[in-house]
Amino acid sequence: MGSSKRAKYGMRTIALVYVAILVLVPIFVVTWRALSPGMSAFVDAVTSQEAITAFRLTLEIAIAAVVINVVYGVGAALLISRYRFPGRRLLGSFTDLSVAVSPIVVGLALILVYGPYNGFFGKPLYENGFSIIFSLPGMIMATAFVSMPLVMRSVLPVLDEEGIEQEQAAKVLGATAFQRFRRITLPTIKPALAYGIVLSLARCIGEFGAVKVVSGNISGSGQTLTTTLLIGQKSEQLEPGTYQLAFVLILITVAAIAFVSFRRGKERAQ
Repeated sequence: MGSSKRAKYGMRTIALVYVAILVLVPIFVVTWRALSPGMSAFVDAVTSQEAITAFRLTLEIAIAAVVINVVYGVGAALLISRYRFPGRRLLGSFTDLSVAVSPIVVGLALILVYGPYNGFFGKPLYENGFSIIFSLPGMIMATAFVSMPLVMRSVLPVLDEEGIEQEQAAKVLGATAFQRFRRITLPTIKPALAYGIVLSLARCIGEFGAVKVVSGNISGSGQTLTTTLLIGQKSEQLEPGTYQLAFVLILITVAAIAFVSFRRGKERAQ
């Protein structure tokens, strides 16, 4: 019994040290560097015109990408869990591929396909007045791609565990597909879906590599400069405001994850 307790406490200690070194210490350092110059410097950094423009663009891209991920993630999870068809396992594997591939490679691939000058689809679209790369659509596509599996992987285990008995019973009683989804499936996956949305939102807000490649990093008009790109630009040029902007992103992400975790714990307690 004594050796079992020592092993348990030892594993806890290792886990805490691991999390502290990789997560807590960097967050603490960023927080200290962001707040140490004083609140006036912090407010000036996060309320400057370029910061506000970057925040707005980041929010637009993140919301659009999350909506795409929710539609695809829930649809793919239902397809994989409820139906048997050739290539079913490949669908899940190809979805996971988006997080296995480097974001830089993702951005390069999008340029090769949707580039305005030599892209397979992009050139004819550009000739007809529709630009994807170096504009908002390309940034949304890149962000949605790198965060694609997060919603699906959150919802899929819940659907597999729940089974299809309730849906089959509702179908026998005459419920339509939409009614079954709204009254049975959606309430079942709601906590997992909320968590997947938060993870996807956090990933979208923090995306840098793929967005940097497809955006062109145009800072003059603020059209393609997200918050992460602005942070990268300021850090390269040693300009003030880097830590303040990074702290805001950290604060938003931590608050969202903490809120969803609290809600999930409250629902389990009930």
